[in-house]
Amino acid sequence: MSPTHLFRAVPLSVLAISLATLAQAGDLPVRPSAGEVVKQSKPSDWRPLDPNNTLYMELPTGRVVIELAPDFAPQNIANIKTLVKERYFDGLSMLRSQDNYVAQWGDPDAEGPTPKPQGSAKAKVVGEFTVPMKNDKHFVRQLDIDGYAPQIGHSNGFPVGRDPKAGTTWLTHCYGMVGVGRNNDTDSGNGAELYAVNGHAPRHLDRNITVVGRVVWGMPLLATLPRGGETMGFYGAGETRMQIKSVRLEADVPEAERSHLEVMRSEAPIYQAVIDASRNRGGPWNKFTPKYVELCNAQIPVREHPKD
Repeated sequence: MSPTHLFRAVPLSVLAISLATLAQAGDLPVRPSAGEVVKQSKPSDWRPLDPNNTLYMELPTGRVVIELAPDFAPQNIANIKTLVKERYFDGLSMLRSQDNYVAQWGDPDAEGPTPKPQGSAKAKVVGEFTVPMKNDKHFVRQLDIDGYAPQIGHSNGFPVGRDPKAGTTWLTHCYGMVGVGRNNDTDSGNGAELYAVNGHAPRHLDRNITVVGRVVWGMPLLATLPRGGETMGFYGAGETRMQIKSVRLEADVPEAERSHLEVMRSEAPIYQAVIDASRNRGGPWNKFTPKYVELCNAQIPVREHPKD
């Protein structure tokens, strides 16, 4: 047999068909998406927000709903509730909007000559960067590796890290998480100045700042604020700051004016199926799946309570 017979030319049409067949053979199997899994949930897979641990921040553009996590920052949250009940935040403003980092709010004159009185709230509160693991009775481990914590998972809807050797746990800086602004001293924050993560998770802040909860509704209102023109996104003297109309505890808001929201139970088997759908994405659009999902990309679904 001559060499020319060994390397016979293949028609382009035949080659194209062969490549298409190989591509189809290598496609990922079709799997339900995370959104499709959520649609299979039952009413028992969801829980309502606790009115005594839910804040409504009213902005001119709409309502931001924040769920607090008292298991992780009881002293700071108690002080925040005192500030809220005494109407401290009413009339204050957004202080900072830093691109891909945080949106922050509080008193623009906090360090000036006429700071707003904080009433009976404590001026300083101990930093609650971590708490004993025994405080957290709802932890469900996520079996993915993490560079910031020996273990990760979710507790009652909040993303958390844990260190079993140290016996500590903490809330993590995922998108929408709310933390307490502070200076260098660990007790220099008291909840009068708060921020929400509005970009890629700054996990280096974990265990360095007290995290008190997360925005469960209205995050686009904070994420789309005009960026501040000063260093680190703070608004300068000549820039317009969005004013806070009011902040109220849901329990103090008339029933007819409440936002009826539900959070998927992180201990429910269906949420583990949601995480798995994100970890193992199927075809035909996806051509590769990492079989891995970051903690902050496994956010707990939130929905408006379906009407009967």
